[in-house]
Amino acid sequence: MYDKNNIFAKILRKELPCKTVYEDHYSLIFHDVNPCAPVHLVAIPKGEFVSFDDFSQKATDEQIRGFFLSIQKSAQQLGIAKDGYRLITNHGKNAMQTVEHFHVHILAGKPLGQLVQNDKYHL
Repeated sequence: MYDKNNIFAKILRKELPCKTVYEDHYSLIFHDVNPCAPVHLVAIPKGEFVSFDDFSQKATDEQIRGFFLSIQKSAQQLGIAKDGYRLITNHGKNAMQTVEHFHVHILAGKPLGQLVQNDKYHL
C-alpha cells in the first residue's frame, strides 16, 4: 500500500524542497541530499508507485517511457552520458529499499567500480 506521506510524495507536492535538475509531466529528478558520487541524482515518477514492480504493473506505457526518457535527457543535459553513469533501484526489504516510492538513483562523475563483488557468483 502506498504511503502518501513518504518523503518523495512530499517532495512531489512541494512540501519539501529539492534541488531540481529536470521535471516534466512524468518525473522529477533532483540532487540526492546524501551523495555517493560527484553526481548523484534521484529520479521519481509522478504517481503513487511503491516499487519497480508496482510501477511496471500499474504505470501506463506512456508513463514508463516518459520516466526513463527523462533520465536519459537529464544525463545528456548534465553531460554525464559520454563517460557513463549507473542506474540503481532497489525493490523490497532484501534490496534495502528505504523509501516506498519507486525511484532510481543516477550516479556518475568518477569510475564507480564493480556494483557487486562476489567470487561465488562472479558478476
